Order: sequence, then structure tokens, then C-alpha cells
Amino acid sequence: MDLPTFKYHPDPLATGSIAPSPVECACCGEARGYIYTGPVYAGEDLDDRICPWCIADGSAHKRFGATFTDEAGVGGYARGVERWDKVPWAVIEEIAFRTPGFSGWQQEQWWTHCGDGAEFLDRVGFAEASKFGPGLLDALAPPGDFASAPERKRYLRALDRDGSPTGYAFRCRHCGKLGGYCDSE
Repeated sequence: MDLPTFKYHPDPLATGSIAPSPVECACCGEARGYIYTGPVYAGEDLDDRICPWCIADGSAHKRFGATFTDEAGVGGYARGVERWDKVPWAVIEEIAFRTPGFSGWQQEQWWTHCGDGAEFLDRVGFAEASKFGPGLLDALAPPGDFASAPERKRYLRALDRDGSPTGYAFRCRHCGKLGGYCDSE
């Protein structure tokens, strides 16, 4: 069975947000071979108990009030500075209620650009971010007024995909620009 398509998270298997599993979904009651492994915010514990199909069609949100990314973390503000594009409520709803999220150290954020949500690519350390080129590293660096050039360079070299600090890479669905943010324990 093919996984549903998520325009804001195009490869949730590669990012680890969805994994093969024999677990029965708490929403539809079916064991479809895959389960969502990312964060779920709901009134009851749904960790590793929601299938991708119930995320995609909104069933998990309708039945449990489940969100997969905090609505307040989609666009607009990053590090307390308004610098990401504000997006329509329909985009926020799709990302928060019908798109697999990802795990971060702090409250997850979703980068926006060109008036839309971007595609989540993956968690990145310095090595992974470098493969995308200097544009992503520039986006992940602390703002210049918070750190000197040598401090920014040290911070970026310390990025660790599985440690702290971690970068979160995104690509604009419209112009292809790379962006994202970092956080740490």
C-alpha cells in the first residue's frame, strides 16, 4: 500500500517521522504497515499509534484533536524576530493537523517562504547542511546581531543531526530557496 502524499513533508520515511510497523492505528483500527513516530499533541497518549492515512485525511485531528506541529510555530516568528512569511490559516491547518511533524529539542517550528509552508527536508548537522550548500548554512546561523562571525562559524560547525544543537532544513515549494532554524537542549 502506497503512503499518502504530504506536500509539506515529502519523504516522512526518510526523516523518520513515519516507520514500518505492525501496530494497529488508534484512529482507524487498522494495521496498515506504517505508523507515525513524531510528536502528537492531543488529550490522550497517541505516541506511535496513528497511521499516516489518518493524519493525511484529517481523521486523527477530527477524532482526537491531534496536532502534529503547534499552529503558533508555523511561519511568522523565529527566535522572537518576525522574519518568516505569514501564511493563510488553511496552510497552518494543513501543516498542523494533516502533515507529519518532526521532533526537535524545543518547540518545533515550520519555516515558511513565498507566502506558503516549505517542505521539511530533515534534521541536519554541519555535514548534512554543508551538502546543501552555503544558503542553508546562512539560514541556520544565529542572526548577526546575536553572534560575531567567529561565534557563528563555531556554532554552525557544532551542529549535530542527532545531538545538540540541531538544524532543521526546509525548501520553499515555489522558488526552491533553502531555509530553516536550529535549536538545542
